[in-house]
Amino acid sequence: MREQPATKSKIAISACLMGAEVRFNGGHKESRLCSRTLTDYFEFVPVCPEVAIGLGIPREPIRLVGDGSHPEAVGTVNPQINVTRPLAEYGQKMAAELVDICGYIFMQKSPSCGLDRVKVYHANGSPVDGGGRGIYAQAFCALHPDLPVEEDGRLNDPVLRENFLTRVFAYSAWQQLLQEGLTRRGLTDFHSRYKYLLMAHNPEQYKTLGNLLGNMAQTDPQELGPRYFSELMAALKKCATRRTHTNVLQHISGYLKRAISPEDKQEMQHVIGQYRQGIVPLVVPLTLLKHFFRQHPDPYIAQQVYLQPHPENLSLRNSI
Repeated sequence: MREQPATKSKIAISACLMGAEVRFNGGHKESRLCSRTLTDYFEFVPVCPEVAIGLGIPREPIRLVGDGSHPEAVGTVNPQINVTRPLAEYGQKMAAELVDICGYIFMQKSPSCGLDRVKVYHANGSPVDGGGRGIYAQAFCALHPDLPVEEDGRLNDPVLRENFLTRVFAYSAWQQLLQEGLTRRGLTDFHSRYKYLLMAHNPEQYKTLGNLLGNMAQTDPQELGPRYFSELMAALKKCATRRTHTNVLQHISGYLKRAISPEDKQEMQHVIGQYRQGIVPLVVPLTLLKHFFRQHPDPYIAQQVYLQPHPENLSLRNSI
């Protein structure tokens, strides 16, 4: 179905998740998913902002204090130690340097790298409701709003893991398109390949983006492209559901209605129904669909990223 690029896409990652002993206590937080499984498919770029700005190993831990939306990073023992500005500036520096990455995996709960719900404290020591975002992560993500980002802990959830890696490969495909030169034809073909994936994640945006390109007329693709891609990545961030996947499976199976026997149609509908009810994972109806399309090829369906948005050996759809 979809060929994967020969070279590995790059993903930036908190260095401690790759087993580097860079935490405040001299330890690490190795993620076996990242360090042992995903290394077959990605080139990881480890980053530890706290070490990079000169904090030692081991070191006094830092924590976030003040306003949850604009906290300060200070020492837990000596609050006179304030590394807010160095962390933010390093985030901006790395955002300018890491322009060829396709995703970023951050260390959860970290006052420098955490993406969400990082503990923030009032001056009196009580926690701020809702927490905040790590200083470095905030500065970095502000300059890469479309980049797929995720925290390591959330990748233990099969749906979130599949969603994140789907977006990483989509981001990589877009970078490849930009390298080739963005044209109206290239933009239209790209969207055509992503139609069913988009329909599974966000049916409303599927229509919106189709209309956006349908009204392209004489618009410069260099101007329209970034807007299109930003909206595409926002749409893909929404996790697909059994209902939306079922809708896409039905649409795709419709291309077989004149090709397969009534018995095969019945089997296809039965398996899609089992998936919708939660009896079997997504890989089951997809495997049957691919089997039928190998027997009855369709050029439009063959180009659909939905059927293989990531390498089959990752088995990401075996648990969703």
